[in-house]
Amino acid sequence: MEHGSWLTGTLVYLAAAVIAVPLAKFLGLGSIIGYLGAGILIGPWGLKFVTDPQDMLYFAEFGVVLMLFLVGLELEPRRLWQLRKPIFGWGSVQLFGSAALIMAAAVLAGVDWRLALVAALGLGMSSTAIGLSALNERNLMGTTSGQSVLSVALLQDVAAIPILALVPLLATAQVANSGGGWLGAAKAIGVIAAIILGGRLLLRPALRWIARSDTPEIFTAASLLLVVATAALMQAVGLSMALGAFLAGVLLAESEYRRELETDIEPFKGLLLGLFFIAVGMSIDFAVVLNQPGLVAAVVLGFLLVKALVLWAMSRVMPLPLQERPVFVILLAQGGEFGFVVFQTALGAKVIDAATSSLLVAAVAISMLLTPLLLVAADRWLAPRLAARGQTKMDEISEPQDAPVIIAGLGRYGQIVGRMLFANGITPTVLDHDAEQIEALRKFGWLCFYGDATRLDLMRTAGAHKARVLVLAIDDVEQSVEVAKMVREHFPQLTIVARARNVTHYFQLRELGVTMIERETFDSALMSARSTLETMGWQPHQARNLALRFRRHNIEQLDKMAPHRKDQAKLIAAAKQGRQQLEELFAQERQEADERRARASWNPPVA
Repeated sequence: MEHGSWLTGTLVYLAAAVIAVPLAKFLGLGSIIGYLGAGILIGPWGLKFVTDPQDMLYFAEFGVVLMLFLVGLELEPRRLWQLRKPIFGWGSVQLFGSAALIMAAAVLAGVDWRLALVAALGLGMSSTAIGLSALNERNLMGTTSGQSVLSVALLQDVAAIPILALVPLLATAQVANSGGGWLGAAKAIGVIAAIILGGRLLLRPALRWIARSDTPEIFTAASLLLVVATAALMQAVGLSMALGAFLAGVLLAESEYRRELETDIEPFKGLLLGLFFIAVGMSIDFAVVLNQPGLVAAVVLGFLLVKALVLWAMSRVMPLPLQERPVFVILLAQGGEFGFVVFQTALGAKVIDAATSSLLVAAVAISMLLTPLLLVAADRWLAPRLAARGQTKMDEISEPQDAPVIIAGLGRYGQIVGRMLFANGITPTVLDHDAEQIEALRKFGWLCFYGDATRLDLMRTAGAHKARVLVLAIDDVEQSVEVAKMVREHFPQLTIVARARNVTHYFQLRELGVTMIERETFDSALMSARSTLETMGWQPHQARNLALRFRRHNIEQLDKMAPHRKDQAKLIAAAKQGRQQLEELFAQERQEADERRARASWNPPVA
């Protein structure tokens, strides 16, 4: 590539990503849909900045390789061995069950069985890149659904070996030439054995020797070399590059250089994965879609529906929580990047023609484009319903209570207050909407009830007209303010001891006349400051006094700022004045402390 075209291409890719991804995140669609949209925009069917996306797709596929390497680094060999049953069990059910149903539907529709088999195997695969990226983006990799998606994805990478060997055998002109399959399998087993043995015996000593050079950029180069070399070995024998990188990562999962490898690889993985999604967006052949929109839609909806049915049936048998099932189904129902390889191999072997290959590639790419949108839709409309169904059914509070203290909200904050009261002989009445939490604490003798503290009738039943104190520990700021407003209006005798999530929440409660307010992280931060001062040489009593003075000054300052919280200019002026006063106070105290130390160290002359 000429220097100018290389520079122009880099400019186009980076500009498209920088514009599209933040916009997609702002709209709540996620980064993946931003990359895909950027690819469509700059591709052959958009602004035509790029006319041949295939070269970029091959290059950007290395992002998937790096991602699988990092996933492997998080899985120790022992953990991978524990996953062998879901990998080969549920992974096989998903891939071959989906492929069998898709093939059966295609044959019934009059499609030749060889074409139906190739299409079924290609469409039965799922996108490892989108699946694992979405899990990481949502911080779901450690959940049951995350591990299930990973298991199925790994089986698909393993299944790449027999599928690629099978496709050429479907061509009538090559049926007789089946000896290469056994030779290819032997080579594959040999390469995998070499990677495992080499990783066990050579990788750690080699990395240790490179690390002794104390040259960070060379260690980064060695990290990339490790992944590239493993991928090249696997590709040389027709295996999945991503599978080889995953094995290398697993072998180094217990290495002392694991974290350093993650830090070095992560930036390259993110950029190349972004390029991969852009290339997928560019590869969608809209000519096929426009010429046969009905057929393309039927293929996309048909294989998504078939795979979704198989996956939903699996999720009901697997130990998957109800709320996690939609993510599991959506991330594995889509087509995958390996489908592109299957269809290209089949085209080269003349099992399918160019038009059919383009149609299937477009169907896979469109399904990958739809996946992030389906996740957003599931989050907004399906997840809340499933969460409500998954909750333990519990009757609202109905028996009148007369405890002197009511706690509204039984999260981390409310639990600590409740335990302190319980330990000192006070049994409060607790209202919360977490049925499982209520069931657990009832076993220890707590008066826990299911109910919404914003409802006046439930607060009357909880004994708010008789109680002395309401501990307002609700997580949600709006609900907390609503409860405080209702209590001040209907139960003025009830003293409110409130938890504030932040300064804004503090001001809102102060406006309602609530005076006993504690910010949830303030005192813990002061304790950390005290520990820091003591570590730096301050005496414990000095650190304690400084923290108490800071606390008192901070609360006084907030009280002064509260009337001006809607006037930004006055608010800034009050904050600056308070900070200056605090600095002057601490400076005076440091001077007095220095004078005391000087007097203590002075010894009068002996007569």
